[in-house]
Amino acid sequence: MTDQAVQPAGADGTPGRLPGGSTPGSPPGGTPQVPCGGWHIAGREAELAQMRADLEKAGLHTLSGRPSPHSRVLLIAGRPGSGRTALAEAFAAQTAADFADGVLRARLTEPGGTPVPTERTARELLAALGPDPVPAGADEDELTEALRAELGRRRVLLLLDDVTLPEQVLDLLPDTRDCLVVAVSAGPLRGVPDVRPCTLGGLGRDAAVSLLAARAGAPHRTTVDPRSAELVAEACGHLPAALVLAGGWLAARPKLSVAEAAKQLGESPATDPLERAFGLVAGSLTRTPARVLRMLALAPDGLVDAHTASSLANCPVATARQILDDFLRLGLLRNSTLASGCYAVPRCLDPLLRALLAEHESAEETVLARARMLERTVRRLRACHAVTEPEGSEARKRAAFLPRTVRFASRREARDWLEARRPAILAAARLAVAEGGGRLDGLARRLISALARAFDAHRSQEEAAPELYRLHELVLDVAVRAGLRRERAAALLNLGDLDARTGRHRRALTRYRAALEAARGGEESGTAAASSRARAGSWDPAAAARALESIGSTYEDMGDAERAADWYGRALAHHQIRDDRAAAARLHGRLGAVHTGQGRYDEALRQWRAAAANFRRLGDAGAHARALAEAAGVHERAGRPQETVRLCRQALEVAGDAEDERLRAALLLRLADACERTGDVREGSRHRQTASDLLNSHNLTVDVE
Repeated sequence: MTDQAVQPAGADGTPGRLPGGSTPGSPPGGTPQVPCGGWHIAGREAELAQMRADLEKAGLHTLSGRPSPHSRVLLIAGRPGSGRTALAEAFAAQTAADFADGVLRARLTEPGGTPVPTERTARELLAALGPDPVPAGADEDELTEALRAELGRRRVLLLLDDVTLPEQVLDLLPDTRDCLVVAVSAGPLRGVPDVRPCTLGGLGRDAAVSLLAARAGAPHRTTVDPRSAELVAEACGHLPAALVLAGGWLAARPKLSVAEAAKQLGESPATDPLERAFGLVAGSLTRTPARVLRMLALAPDGLVDAHTASSLANCPVATARQILDDFLRLGLLRNSTLASGCYAVPRCLDPLLRALLAEHESAEETVLARARMLERTVRRLRACHAVTEPEGSEARKRAAFLPRTVRFASRREARDWLEARRPAILAAARLAVAEGGGRLDGLARRLISALARAFDAHRSQEEAAPELYRLHELVLDVAVRAGLRRERAAALLNLGDLDARTGRHRRALTRYRAALEAARGGEESGTAAASSRARAGSWDPAAAARALESIGSTYEDMGDAERAADWYGRALAHHQIRDDRAAAARLHGRLGAVHTGQGRYDEALRQWRAAAANFRRLGDAGAHARALAEAAGVHERAGRPQETVRLCRQALEVAGDAEDERLRAALLLRLADACERTGDVREGSRHRQTASDLLNSHNLTVDVE
């Protein structure tokens, strides 16, 4: 898989796995667990024994007296469909007890053959190792270094599937001998140290016939005609994936003889054994199942459920569900442990499905199918978010009009669905953005927006941040390509916020400045010009003001008070032009805080008084009282206790209209301190007792500096 790079132990979906063998695994996001039972794989006992022997042998570096600081690497090389992943899983199951911290899995190639970015794989592996959140926006070097450091403290078996380049292994190779890497690839991995290869071909004749018999559903069908069974196995090249397909075809036709299968396979023009078996099964399908089959090439991340298949092939959900169940029995799909009713498309079939799609579907129909799938996913994400909203809310009302099959009965059901489909939905978003000509840009933006809201509803801020960062980057790509300045500014602001939150202040400043440029329409701003562009709709004053304020906030976090005050002042001017009193009041407060920290008390008082005046005009008694209290604090710092007492009393009068008992108690405590500093200890004690009574009567606490 791609985004769901880490899979729990025992994840199904490997092309060579024997039918009927299910192995429980842990849910996504948790610590990977070793499956309860071992993997049983017929015909590969010798290879398993070889791998165990290789594990116990000393490496070449050790024999030379220079032990390698890296993990050992066991390579399973073979063509797709040879059962290489199943062998890796069987080995992992047999040796898992030797690795106290479990088994991690990562698939390093996406459907279509594109290598998965190392940054994404490292992020998913770190997330599985947990519990600390992965920093949002971290680059590849940071993530791989963090991953190697984390693995260096553990004893883990790392299974890397579908490796295409040696660099993919080298970037993830743990710097410890306590870990083991099992790599699955089509060929050798030159340049990777300490590699022990195990090369797979087809199964032996007896094992191949046994697998065919098991899939055909009745052993006597092969025992009564052993020669035909051997011919079928030969036509399938003794490849497990091809044998599974041929056996599934026979199981669906209990009245046909094995000789008929041998005949049809022998007449196939295909030279590749897997293509020959696939053609046998695909050619036997009726119109609707045949269309569902070729549309599986469009399933994001190779994951499909009834809703996905229904939208891609434009057929009813019930029909799609039945077809997928039939495909499972035929060997065209594998069960996925991610969720009930979710299937995985075997990666060895992906090129064949793509060729089938190109042959029978036009480019326009392919785009239309993707659009239907994206639209269905957007509706499900909205329902996923709506179930977290209060009864009677607008989101709930809109969700009530959705089909019953799209809605969720509970918050838990919605979260489970989101976590299970997360890799596929993220893959769908990437594919939509990558669609040539920007034909799906509108749907891509809607999908990303719906997914971001669902993450906000079901995940903590720290959990959601890394994936939200990538989603905002996708929105930025769409906005730049389509020339959407407002969307570009919004994406840059969101990215800047995430960078600032993780301490990447320089990168955040770059994002905010780019957002400011986008919001201004790429031109310098002046009051008259800004007003003209705002009327023309060519700039976004709200985004510009937010960018200015964010730049100031970032400089404040960096300890540069002079620049912070300068940018806050620019943001304040924008808010005043727009007559946004609430925002202006907030900016006066931020300027007051900066000046207070720098000891510029007169300027700080001017800003806090302006903030208080704005809040008074807005009728916000609580904010008005807090601004007065801050002004009192400035007087206190400046050594003016009498002024502090006066303003605290004024703030208390205003707070009476706010009905905020915690605020009143905090003001009473500040007033008590101020009175005691003026020498009026009795008055201070009276105010302190009043605050204590107020807090006790309402079971409240306050923290006053």
